[in-house]
Amino acid sequence: MKTALALFARNGIHATGIDTIVEQSGVTKKTLYAHFRSKEELVLAVLRQYDGLARNEFMRRVERGGETPRGRLLAVFDFAERWFQQNDFYGCLFINTIGEYSSKDTPIRQICQEYKKLVKGYIQELCVEAGASDPQSLAEELALLLEGATVTAQISQSPKIAKTAKRAAKALIDKATA
Repeated sequence: MKTALALFARNGIHATGIDTIVEQSGVTKKTLYAHFRSKEELVLAVLRQYDGLARNEFMRRVERGGETPRGRLLAVFDFAERWFQQNDFYGCLFINTIGEYSSKDTPIRQICQEYKKLVKGYIQELCVEAGASDPQSLAEELALLLEGATVTAQISQSPKIAKTAKRAAKALIDKATA
C-alpha cells in the first residue's frame, strides 16, 4: 500500500498499473490479489489509509502551530507551506483522484468528498473556537483558500503561495472575529 500510495500520488491512479506496483513493491501479483480483489479495492484501501494519516498529521501540526484558536486557524496555512515545500509534493491526492473519477457515485469519489468534508469540519470547529460571527461561512472561505493554494502550488511549484493565502486568511479571520 505504501508503494501504491507513492505511485498514485506521483503518477496518478489510471497511469499506475498493477504491474508497476508489483514490480516496485516486491510483492507478487498473487499476494496482491489475495488482499485486494481488484485495483479499485487497492485504491480504496490506499485512500482510506491516507485519509487517516493525512488528516491526523494536519490536525496535530495545526494544534501545535498556534496557542490560540486564531493562531491555529493561521497555522493551517503554515502547515500548507511546509507541505508545499516537500520534494514529494504532487498536490492533494484527493483532488487529483477525484479528477480521475468523473462518475458522481463511485466509492472512490465518495472517500475524496468525505476527506474534504472532514477537513472543512475541523476548520469550522476552529472558527467556532475563535469566536467567528458566522463560523460556517468563514470555514468555507478558509477551506476554499486552502484548496486554491494547494492547486496553485502544485501548478506553479511555488510554496510561497501559502504565504499569500495566509495573508488573505488573516483578513477574513479579522473581519469575522471583529
